[in-house]
Amino acid sequence: MNILIIGLGSIAKKHIYAIKTIFDDISIYALRSSSLSRRYDGVIDIFSLRDLKIQPDFIIISNPTYLHEETIFKALEFDCPLFIEKPVLNDTKNDQALIALLEEKNVMTYVACNMRFHPSIVFLKNRITSVQPQINEVNIYCGSNLPDWRPGTDFRQSYSANENMGGGVHLDLIHELDYCYWLFGKPLAVKSVKRSVSTLKIKSIDYANFTLTYAGFAANIILNYYRIDPRRQIEVVLSDDTLTIDLLKNRVQSNISGEILFEAPFSMSDTFENQIKYFVAQIRQKSEPENNFKTGVEILKIALNEQA
Repeated sequence: MNILIIGLGSIAKKHIYAIKTIFDDISIYALRSSSLSRRYDGVIDIFSLRDLKIQPDFIIISNPTYLHEETIFKALEFDCPLFIEKPVLNDTKNDQALIALLEEKNVMTYVACNMRFHPSIVFLKNRITSVQPQINEVNIYCGSNLPDWRPGTDFRQSYSANENMGGGVHLDLIHELDYCYWLFGKPLAVKSVKRSVSTLKIKSIDYANFTLTYAGFAANIILNYYRIDPRRQIEVVLSDDTLTIDLLKNRVQSNISGEILFEAPFSMSDTFENQIKYFVAQIRQKSEPENNFKTGVEILKIALNEQA
């Protein structure tokens, strides 16, 4: 299997690790910006798409978000499935033209949101689907400290800290919006508050608060870049119970009985492996992934509060 990666940053290396863990007979090529770029073990460097002499089985697009649009256009010449790191685009100016072109060329797309493969979220999805409980309220919280994300680097120089590079907590942590969409469907309406006033003093949004309105309840989502004691949690308030889903501990618990409904050993790398397995299975089955480019645009519009 031949894989081309465009954008060999920290997230791409997680995908590479997952691929190498799962598959044996693979060749991984990476488009690099400079011959001085640091080599990565097991990856063949190329410096122009013209240098690629093989047909890739799929392409991973994991460069900065503001480059996704032009990268997708260039990748279309290979006529192969595209694995696009979230968020799918930096803005929605040309989203409909891209959707039309991808559909015209019949190119399979997948937007990488590995939290859909988190065991506790999968448990919650299955429970909602099978039990169909009456939901009164959903509260989702994700807070962590941006300076801790990439040790040894100046966080203020990262794309996360710079709006013009596609940074901002509402885009970086679009996972929470994505799995809310996956769990409960497309909301009827969206309201949001986005600010950058914390002690981080960065040039992108460091706090976002969303309210997604559904027919019988509202989902409240809070995201931030500055919490020094990380917390990632879902609270589902039902008519007869309240479920607390701790995503860091991989635990689902009933607040009323105290019973632990689900708990298992967990590594975030598992979600990357399961995501790659899912994507490759969809390719082999010639089946469109759930989270394709069009769905990724829908979720981006929620993040940007541009939903129709």
